[in-house]
Parts: sequence; structure tokens; C-alpha cells
Amino acid sequence: MKAASRALQNPKIVQIGKLTVKCISLAIGLTACTSLQPTFRYATPDQPNDPVSYQEKPGWATQGFAVAAANPLATDAGYQVLLAGGSAIDAAIAVQMVLTLVEPQSSGIGGGAFLLHHDGKKIDAYDGREAAPSAANEKLFLDAQGKPLPFIEGVVSGLSVGVPGALSALELAHKEHGKLPWAALMEPAIQLAEQGFRLSPQLHRALLAENYLMNDPVAASYFYDAKGKPFPVGHILRNPELAAVLRDIAIRGSRVLREGVVAEALLNKVRQHPSRPGSMTMQDLASYKAKKREPLCFEHAVQTTGKTYQICGFPPPSSGTLAIGQMLGMLNNTAAGSMPLEQGLPSAQWLHYYTEAARLAFADRGQYVGDPDFVTAPGGDWRTLWGPAYLKHRSSLIGAHSMKVAQPGNPATTRTAHAPMPAQEEHGTSHISVIDREGNAVAMTTSIEAVFGSRLMVNSGQGRSGGFLLNNQLTDFSFAPRDAQGVPMANRVEGGKRPRSSMSPTLVFEKDTGRLKLTGGSPGGAVIIHYTSKLLIGALQWGLNTQQAINLPNFSSLNGPTVLEEKRFSAETIKAMKSRGHEVRETPLPSGLQAIEVTSTGFFGGADPRREGVVMGPKP
Repeated sequence: MKAASRALQNPKIVQIGKLTVKCISLAIGLTACTSLQPTFRYATPDQPNDPVSYQEKPGWATQGFAVAAANPLATDAGYQVLLAGGSAIDAAIAVQMVLTLVEPQSSGIGGGAFLLHHDGKKIDAYDGREAAPSAANEKLFLDAQGKPLPFIEGVVSGLSVGVPGALSALELAHKEHGKLPWAALMEPAIQLAEQGFRLSPQLHRALLAENYLMNDPVAASYFYDAKGKPFPVGHILRNPELAAVLRDIAIRGSRVLREGVVAEALLNKVRQHPSRPGSMTMQDLASYKAKKREPLCFEHAVQTTGKTYQICGFPPPSSGTLAIGQMLGMLNNTAAGSMPLEQGLPSAQWLHYYTEAARLAFADRGQYVGDPDFVTAPGGDWRTLWGPAYLKHRSSLIGAHSMKVAQPGNPATTRTAHAPMPAQEEHGTSHISVIDREGNAVAMTTSIEAVFGSRLMVNSGQGRSGGFLLNNQLTDFSFAPRDAQGVPMANRVEGGKRPRSSMSPTLVFEKDTGRLKLTGGSPGGAVIIHYTSKLLIGALQWGLNTQQAINLPNFSSLNGPTVLEEKRFSAETIKAMKSRGHEVRETPLPSGLQAIEVTSTGFFGGADPRREGVVMGPKP
């Protein structure tokens, strides 16, 4: 009896596959085991009603774990998952499902995502980018005369909808790195959808600025009152249709969007568009698969500190990491690599160097980058765009005055057969960063592209209000498929192809130790590349914490005018830029950066003051 008693008091913890069990030896010679898999019970949090559009944020120090997302309800869902013992992937899934509900204008299950995951040893890159229907071709966005459609006509149509991929990518990542049951991760969004959530200032502002969503009857009845006015900030919005869809996803996973009632409703929305129907088929939905790709990593030596970092991001079809690596490499060949901030802000001379490097990088982006399953990298390797000799040559083109518009370079010995893609609008997205108790890290950027995507809301027709919005990601393809000489563009529409993206989820590591330094990223269309670069330069070169780096004013060039965040730069700086030949435009640049850095005592997270995001984790 004493031996049996000791066995009961000293159970053995055993790992069986992914399942942790507690086992005790019984007196009769048998062993009894019970599962120690973490359990999750979601508790609906308080929902403050804050109408402020720009709110200074202090940053958040945490211990144990941290999660950053663009809406407090989404962040809280991830926090509760991590508190229950869930993994970083588990938290990202719960966050994304809640964002589908509370930030529908930016991301959701009707869109796509790029997800980076680090488990302490290796980085996995999950490509959930939307794909063009198999019947789509390069004439998709051309009118009867063979001219590109007006951009908004392409967006607000069935033509623009790509096969959604975010859910498939999350499902694949969960199979490999999840700890909590998949179904449990749907619960926060299901509860909030059924009980209702307070309509946020960010969503309300998006509705006030929107001109096309009312044309969709499902969206109109969900977002607007009987007079056709957007519901006010704080209005309790319920989405029982989305709750039902998520309950189905909890059981059947991504199959819900590939077969059955919801998939049929999705197809009907696309194919029965009243003016410009799309060609998507059930076979397109059924055949979609998320892909695992090799992440792209480059070394970045910081001249001000002498430290070297390995910066890892997403490969094509994303153009983000390629462009960031080019810009940082070129800046290190100029005086900009050692320039400090001046009175807490980038100087005019630094901005000159940066925006010239941006022009050169974006010229290469327009020339070379597309879906790697359809487009060959220069010289057969995307890293030729980072070649030291090539970047040194490109940076030598930066002079005392702005080049205004750069031309693409030739990083390989053979010239590409593609034509440069002209500039085109890009929008949208949301970013999620997570680090869990075991040090696993996620950087995930997720999108339906434009604000409210294609303005098509899927409802299964069961009499429930609400639904989810569909993406317009196919407008990230070039509307014009060829140049005046008939040379095709790398990012032209082709059946089954994934459009080029600017999404830049990023993980940073110390080169000498291999330790994780930072996870971050941002929404913002093509300017995502600049927002993420600003975060990296601020944190690594200028020695700022993540919140301070996020708070810096935004700046960009997409190989045209120099664009500065309005009311954030002095008249002297703008005058100095113009004296260097820049065409300066001041405009709102509403980034949505989320980032978490590893500190000596835990973590420090930052969220963009231009949006509603917060960071959560156990307090030190």
C-alpha cells in the first residue's frame, strides 16, 4: 500500500506524440493515464468605447509571452489562448478569427495571409495567398477595347476575388505547431459574434468613407441602419451567420470554404455579380492548397552599433523582404547607414538617401517579382537582388539630387524577358505578432486587400444576419498584362497564379547567438515595405524600443513622388527635400505596425498609435 501511495503521489509525465499525459501505477500492476492537454475556456472581456483616432501608446512590457494585434478584442483572444497553454500558432488562429468579425474591413477568412513561424530551430513560411481561378487569363481586367479597366471597377466586382487561402494556411500551421484543439480556437469569435461586439471607431471611420459597400444587400443590412447610415461607434453588432460558419469550421476546417453550402454561397456571390461576374468554380475552391515555402533571410550589419542581424521574411509572391533587403543594403553603402536621428526625427539628408534607395528597389520590384511558380528569379535565385556588388552599383546611382523615377537594374548576367509593371494601387491588411511561453514566434500579415475587399459579403442564406467579406486580391496583378511592345509583365494574371504582394511579416535574429530579437509587420498596401523598414531601422540602427520605432513619422516612395506623413515633418525638412529635387507630397500614412522585441527581462511590445491595436501578456 505504501508503494502504491508513493506512485499516486509521484505521477510520471509522459509525452505521446503531441499529447502530454500524466500516468500513475496502480497496485494491481496496471497504469492509468489522463491527458494534460491544455483546456481553453474563453471569457468575453470588457469592451471600452474609445473614439480617439490617434492615441499615444506607451508600449507594453510583459513576461512569459506576448501577443500584438490590431484590435483589443483580437489581442485579448490571443492572450487568453496563451494563458491557457496554447502555442503561438494557436493564438494567431484565435486572433485571426476575431479580426474576421471585429476588423472585417481589413482581413478575414475570405482573404489570404503570409505566416512565419519560428520554433527555436527553424523558420516555416506558410503561404496562404489567394490564387486566380483556373479560367482567368491576362485579359481579366481589360475592357472591350483591350484597355485596362478603371481600378475601382476591377475592385468592386466578381473579377477581383481570388480563391481564399488564409484559413488553409492556418490549418496547415496548426497541424504542425498547434497545442489546443482547433475547435477551441474558434470559440472567442463565435461568442463575440453571437453576443455582439461594440463597433469600433476604426470600423466606423471606414464605413463613413465607403462608397460601394451599400450596393451589396447582405453588407448593407449588416453594417447600416434603416436610413442607410453606418451604425455609430459603440453600436452592438451581432453576426450570427459568421458564428454558424465558424462552428462548421470548428468541425470541418477549411473544407467549409471548399465544399458545401458556404462554398456554394461564395461561388454564387462571385459568379452572379450583377455587372462583372467572376469565373471561379467549385474545382478552384476544392483544389486550393496552402504552400510551405523557404523563408528569405539576409544579414544586416548595423554601422552604428557594430552588431549584425539576420532578418527573415517571406519570399515571392511577396516582394516585401526582397525590397527591404535591397534598401537596407543600399543605405549601408551611403552615409545614411551611420546617420543618427536629429531631434528625434529622420533628417532631410537621411530621407533623401532612403527615398532614392526606395526608388531603385521598387524599380526592380516592378521588373522582376511575381509568383515563383510562374516567374523565374533573376539568375535563378531571388538573392541575386541582394548581391553585394549589385547593391553597391545600385547605390552609386544615388546622387545629390533625386532621380525622381529609377529604372530597373540587371542583377544577373541574363536580362529578364519581362516588362516593368506600372505603378498600381494597393491597400488593406492587418498584422499579428506573437511569442509564446516556449519562445515560439509568429509574424503573420493577413489581408482582404482593399478596405472591405471586393465589397461582397457571403451569407449562406439560412436567414441569419451577417457573414464574411471576400477579398479583391486579384487587383494586385497588373491590369495591363504587357507593355507597348507586347512584352509580358511578371505579375500579369494567369490561371492558378498568386498575385504579387507587399506583405512583409518579419523575424529578426542576432547573428552571433541566433536568438530571436524581434517579430513585426504592418498593413498598408505597397507602403507596408516602408513601414516595416522604418521599424527595423528604428529598432536596430537608432536604438529605439519597438513602440518608439513605431511612433516615428512615416515616409515612402514607390518610385515616384516622395511621400511624407502629413503634419509630422517640419517646413524646413520639406524645403530641404524639395531643394534636392524631390516632389514632396504630404498625406496621411496610417500604418498599423505591431511588433514584439525580446528583452533581458521578457518582452516589450509596441502597437501603432494610428490604429486600435494593443499588446498583451503577463505583467512583470
